[in-house]
Amino acid sequence: MNIDVSVLILNYNTCRLTTDCIRSVYQSETEFSYEIILIDNHSSDGSAECIGREFPEVLVIANKENVGFARGNNQGMKAASGRYVLLLNSDTVVCKDTLQTMLTFMDSRPDLGAAGCKVILPDGSLDKACKRGFPTPSASFYYAFGFSKLFPDNPRFNGYQLGYLNPDDAYPVDCLVGAFMLVRQETIRQVGGLDERFFMYGEDLDWCYRIKAAGWGVYYYPETYIIHLKGGSARRRPFKIVYEFHRAMILFHRKHYSKQYNPLINGAVYAGVGVKFALSLVTNGLKVLRRDRVADTSLNADVMNSGAGEKAKAEVGP
Repeated sequence: MNIDVSVLILNYNTCRLTTDCIRSVYQSETEFSYEIILIDNHSSDGSAECIGREFPEVLVIANKENVGFARGNNQGMKAASGRYVLLLNSDTVVCKDTLQTMLTFMDSRPDLGAAGCKVILPDGSLDKACKRGFPTPSASFYYAFGFSKLFPDNPRFNGYQLGYLNPDDAYPVDCLVGAFMLVRQETIRQVGGLDERFFMYGEDLDWCYRIKAAGWGVYYYPETYIIHLKGGSARRRPFKIVYEFHRAMILFHRKHYSKQYNPLINGAVYAGVGVKFALSLVTNGLKVLRRDRVADTSLNADVMNSGAGEKAKAEVGP
């Protein structure tokens, strides 16, 4: 049987989310054939075994260590037999028409190497990462230090998140998000898979950069959407998340832009990333302290209420 699309889902301790994601794929209404490949990054919650039992038709690749997003998905690509490969986050839910709409579109545009649909957050807002420009030094600066929020409709200050473009319109973009990226198998054979030096951020940007550099189009197509619950496995390791995010920024710049700019600009970029990393650590630490303080307050209140209840019981009897 010829497979149209291989759906790759990376799992790390997100059993319930991954199960819901797979179930949403199986509820798709499409004439296209597909296969689901689950790559489990050494989960400790038994999700690989649980998912294997519930969905025996899913191909499960069980790693003995957490190899990261890029390497894990590359493992899935090697096992994929579809004309297209779909990177799909475990914390997403696809609509019934998503596969049909996106595959029909890609089949009509042989010039495109990759396409993505609209990505919606649980509160109904747009996940802005689903359509982006490349993080050039200027675009990164305006984004990192808030200029894009101050001037949301100005193309100069919104070169990264493209906030000035209508999210309901279709158009070519520089970058899509790895939570949902449909890529032509022919394109993958030409440009290769994800760069495994990126552990869990930046690999989608780098892939899109290489896809466009090879002459393929990258397109945002909002005629369908998915819901991105966001952060299913990321919440558990805040320092690791913050570190990998900023390391990816340095790696991407060094790989694609450092030769285009003089040492002064490169030094400013690295210094800016360092400052943002430090600020993120401070902000993250304050959030942890605030959360712990709230938890302690709640615990003390529960103890006091429990003591008051016991006292009342003693005074009035059973």
